[in-house]
Amino acid sequence: MNNEILFVDDDPDILAGLQRTLRKDFRIDTAIGGAQALALMRSHDPYAVVVADMQMPGMNGIEFLVQVESLAPDTVRIMLTGNADQKTARDAVNQGHIFRFLTKPCPQEEMAPALRAGLNQYRLITAERDVLERTLNGSAKVLSDILAVHDAHAFGQSQRLREYMRAFAEHLKFKQTWDLELAAMLSKIGCVTIPQAVLERARAGRMLSGPEADMMARVPQIGSDLLSNIPRLESVAAVIRYQSKNFDGTGFPRDTVAGEDIPIGARILRVLEDLLAHEAARTPKARALESMMRSLGRYDPKVLEAVAAVFDICLAEETPPEAQSCEVGIKTLRVGNVLAAPARTRAGALIVPSGTRMSPMLLEKLRNFAQLGDLEEPIQVIKQ
Repeated sequence: MNNEILFVDDDPDILAGLQRTLRKDFRIDTAIGGAQALALMRSHDPYAVVVADMQMPGMNGIEFLVQVESLAPDTVRIMLTGNADQKTARDAVNQGHIFRFLTKPCPQEEMAPALRAGLNQYRLITAERDVLERTLNGSAKVLSDILAVHDAHAFGQSQRLREYMRAFAEHLKFKQTWDLELAAMLSKIGCVTIPQAVLERARAGRMLSGPEADMMARVPQIGSDLLSNIPRLESVAAVIRYQSKNFDGTGFPRDTVAGEDIPIGARILRVLEDLLAHEAARTPKARALESMMRSLGRYDPKVLEAVAAVFDICLAEETPPEAQSCEVGIKTLRVGNVLAAPARTRAGALIVPSGTRMSPMLLEKLRNFAQLGDLEEPIQVIKQ
């Protein structure tokens, strides 16, 4: 656990005195002024606590702590000032979101407890975030595993979407990608409510009855409603809800949301999902993008242009040829293996489509088929 503290002041003598007084009990770095401190923070792991003087030339303590919050939101911020007027205190709390407000000169018997309290607060903040992240990741994995068992085709499609989304977002240097990747991975979770026969007819392009077409159209809404029950996944639920919405406002859901009011993740998914559909039809990506660019009103032009500019980097190639695959038995099939050919029953029924990366739940499903003597072996996987 990080327990480093950064002191920021424009007086080198004060900083040297703090080092001498506190270094036996705390891990301390110092910086002369806000600019030097920010440069240090950008090249350093986040500090647990930052203590800043209020009166500094060029950038006062409040201005500095506002930037600290943006750069390292978890870092606990403490203000140290010789001017303890009411306005300074109010501005420090409201703008700098400080944890403690100390006046100069601050004796060691007051400073040391404040630093310990700041370190403890940092531990609480980071521990809560770690628990939240593990909870969210665990919830997402359970939902993904349910989708894998219920509908391996949708699961495989979601895997591809997640790979596309991750590479695309990283290439464009998005600061935050976890929610976009999660939305892509769970974009088909609503399929768990659709009868398998209806899903198969829809994927084969057969005519659907009115009720069947309606339930397929509501898959994004079902997925969104499911995820909206999980705290902190509201943004992911919104992306999934609007993934089938056209940029001009047509499509599902039937509301007035259009253009850039549609969540950016949903606008990206709209493009990537259609690229996957073209890929399934074995349409070359360049030709697919040309066709999509002629579909006025369907896509965000900026997103489509960005995908077109990087598609050869961010979009995975087709399944490698058979020369790059090998045969394995169920006993040697492993989590992470990618199927080079569909896994089928002995009667030829599809269990898991080609291109799917094996998850623990899918592997267990295939083992169950094998235990019943109903798995066609060997299984074709891509060489790793």
